[in-house]
Amino acid sequence: MNRVVMITGGGQGIGRAVAWKFASCGYLVSIADIDKEAGFEVIREIRQIGGQAMFMCVDIADEEAVKRWFRLTMEEYGRIDVLVNNAGISRNAPMMELSADDFDRVIAVNLRGAFLCSQQAAQVMRTQGGGSILHIASTRALMSEPDTEAYSASKGGLLALTHSMAVSLGPYGIRVNAVSPGWIETCDWQLSSRATLPQHSERDKKQHPVGRVGTPDDIAEACLYLTGPHSGFITGQNLIIDGGMTIRMIYE
Repeated sequence: MNRVVMITGGGQGIGRAVAWKFASCGYLVSIADIDKEAGFEVIREIRQIGGQAMFMCVDIADEEAVKRWFRLTMEEYGRIDVLVNNAGISRNAPMMELSADDFDRVIAVNLRGAFLCSQQAAQVMRTQGGGSILHIASTRALMSEPDTEAYSASKGGLLALTHSMAVSLGPYGIRVNAVSPGWIETCDWQLSSRATLPQHSERDKKQHPVGRVGTPDDIAEACLYLTGPHSGFITGQNLIIDGGMTIRMIYE
């Protein structure tokens, strides 16, 4: 039976790479994104290589829009095996100048949206006997640069949501995990008209013990593993994928 993956923010960046990875492994792919042009480009490319994919323009902070996406996916594919909550935005500003509206919008998309999608996915997965939910968090949940309060708070919330949902949904055979990317270069995984070639200095590379900046495919590989059958004893966990950057002490 064909397995089905739903991916939020699947039009560009990490989400785009995740969509490609799952499609290349035979999954039926359903993408939600607010960028219509990027979303339709991804599903066209997946179909060109023989995969099956569908796209819906969705603001995942909108509960009714989320419900429509899940309803249409079920009508098209009949099941949901994996949900990847990848969509995210930022509104970085000096903390004392950040508006409450901007803070609320980041939380609404990054955290509320993940909860709404997970709620819909879990309702389907429990009737199927199980499934897997994966949150794309960030190392910003654990460490910060100045003026990233909204984004960092939203990603920290995702980590808490991960272990909470893992406990709540475990009895239904649903596993819940998170991936926290570090520095991942996404400029070449954008809409084709906006894509550019990555350029990194030696200093950029040497900040990472592995000697390079990360790529979206690094995250996509982990997503495939953590939601697949070979990780069946893993739930409630956060996998940091940052080339070792967060374990290295750097003195300016």
